[in-house]
Amino acid sequence: MGTGALNTIADQFQARLQAISGGLMRQRIARWATALPKIASFEDDLQKLNAYELRKRSLSLRYRVKSKEPLEHLLPEAFALVREAGRRHVNMRHFDVQMLGGIAMHHRSIAEMQTGEGKTLAATLPLYLAALDGKGAHLATVNDYLARRDAEWMRPLYESLGVTVGVVEAQMSQVQRRKAYACDITYGTAKEFGFDFLRDRLLLRRINEGQTDFLGGMLGVHAESGGEKPVQRAPFFILVDEADSILIDEARTPLIISALPSEAQRIAVEAYKWAASVAAEFEEDDHYEYDHEEKKVELTADGRRLVRVLPKPDAMHSIGMFTIYEYIERAIKVDREFFRDRQFVVRDGEVVIVDEFTGRMSEGRKWRAGLHQAVEASQDGVEVTVETGQAARITVQDYFLLYPHLAGMTGTASSSAGELKKIYKLRVIPIPTNKPAIRTRSPDRVFGTSDEKWIAVADEVAEVHATGRPLLIGTRSIDKSEHLSELLRAKGIEHEVLNANHIAAEADIVANAGRMGKVTVSTNMAGRGTDIKLGEGVAELGGLHVIVTEMHDSARIDRQLAGRCGRQGDPGTFRVYLALDDDLLLGLGPEKAKHYKALGRESSQSLDSLNKLFRRAQKAMEKRHFRDRKVLMYHEKERKKTQTQMGQDPYLDTPG
Repeated sequence: MGTGALNTIADQFQARLQAISGGLMRQRIARWATALPKIASFEDDLQKLNAYELRKRSLSLRYRVKSKEPLEHLLPEAFALVREAGRRHVNMRHFDVQMLGGIAMHHRSIAEMQTGEGKTLAATLPLYLAALDGKGAHLATVNDYLARRDAEWMRPLYESLGVTVGVVEAQMSQVQRRKAYACDITYGTAKEFGFDFLRDRLLLRRINEGQTDFLGGMLGVHAESGGEKPVQRAPFFILVDEADSILIDEARTPLIISALPSEAQRIAVEAYKWAASVAAEFEEDDHYEYDHEEKKVELTADGRRLVRVLPKPDAMHSIGMFTIYEYIERAIKVDREFFRDRQFVVRDGEVVIVDEFTGRMSEGRKWRAGLHQAVEASQDGVEVTVETGQAARITVQDYFLLYPHLAGMTGTASSSAGELKKIYKLRVIPIPTNKPAIRTRSPDRVFGTSDEKWIAVADEVAEVHATGRPLLIGTRSIDKSEHLSELLRAKGIEHEVLNANHIAAEADIVANAGRMGKVTVSTNMAGRGTDIKLGEGVAELGGLHVIVTEMHDSARIDRQLAGRCGRQGDPGTFRVYLALDDDLLLGLGPEKAKHYKALGRESSQSLDSLNKLFRRAQKAMEKRHFRDRKVLMYHEKERKKTQTQMGQDPYLDTPG
């Protein structure tokens, strides 16, 4: 590539950077952009190499790292090698914006790249560079499917450069896991990485205790004699896909390995079942008070009196009355707040949480403080899983902070930049798009009631569908996606439904959602990991039209959905539909929510001007969730500090 072409690359980027706000941010990106001509300068020579020579060139970088040459010095050549390998083996040449994203990720940052800008390909750059150190580079994503898909997709690229790739999945044996972690690059989920860390820690304790057993040593009996060994190496580099979802939204749920149940826990099962069976007898204001802000239930004197007189199973006689009050309060809370096909589904006789941010089933996750068992007890035909003590535990925050080199990528992190900087010391770097975005937002529509809103949504779907344009309609929960599906069926509109009940063909449904005449109804699109590409003739009609049927507690999730249209310079439009009885308005407080709900039932005028109310409520909900995460972080920090002072392991010696 000639000098003139290289200068053009730098000039184009300097022009594009003016759109990025923040002086320091712009300076940092402009400085990194100076590496782009250096990377491009290797391209002509690398294209002339055969497969053996390209691999040999890659291996020479490993030797330079072993000779203590800094990775920073190797970055231009390393990225150029990955670009060439991508061009040859996955038929994709990294754009300059992907190179810039890779540089940002190498410098302990979260690259904010819009939907369709190729994060999966961009990830190969920092992963390859970190893998040269020989200590293992990990990529954490949101589910096993994406981990397997991305690893297999990029495997030819990596292997052509002499780099081994492994995948960690839920059903793997310890031997398979150890082999995957021994690879240069390992793909998996944050949950599997975290649980493997805890299992290794438990194993190392058993091994150490065996080694200090003098009699066992004399007899030649050690924990190691079973051939067990840890599966992971010491943490070195990890790249987090959908970083805001994993590092923030999932941070409230600790990873816990349970201990064996006791007799007390078996008695607790009876208490959960009994509380669920009588919860409906308790009435608000008479028997309990409900704090809408804190979402807490507290029994009144009359409520406690009712608890005492209700007949109870014999097994509960050993439980104190104050504990029984807690069982009832928990059961009432579940009856009010936890709904099947919204917060959870029942599958094969088991309660499975539906992640509110991604719309996916969260296998293995459980609500804390007995709530999961209370939900199980409320469902017919579901066995109540005993809430046991903890053998080991770690929060997502603590786990990722174990890595000396941490980075991330996502489409929506700017609104959480302060939190990510404070907790993880990660900067959020907005990366320019490869082509200018031409996404158009249509005016918001506000209705008095949800029934009116859903009818209007179905009408707009019919209207746009008649033009041949594809539509993607996002809903907040499974039951709402099914309700809209019924309305569309009544209008004779053929469509696909994508939610936690229909995940088998997910990738195909999403990949085809941009074709002429396609209508797709989906729960939240965060972390879906599949691009919607426009079919032939669709761009000329105006591209994909996205309908957001209800704003989420987090603006980031709404941006994820809207970002599905207008990818890679394609045209696209989106519209937000709202109703004055939407749950989001509870963020303004129960009294105001009640006022607007009544207004919605009575008003016959246009309510579109009230759309700003919803953003205020959304900001209030975001602050509340942030506060909850800060409280969790504070308690975890204090617990770890106390246990360390006592000489305990903060991950294993956890209070049940």
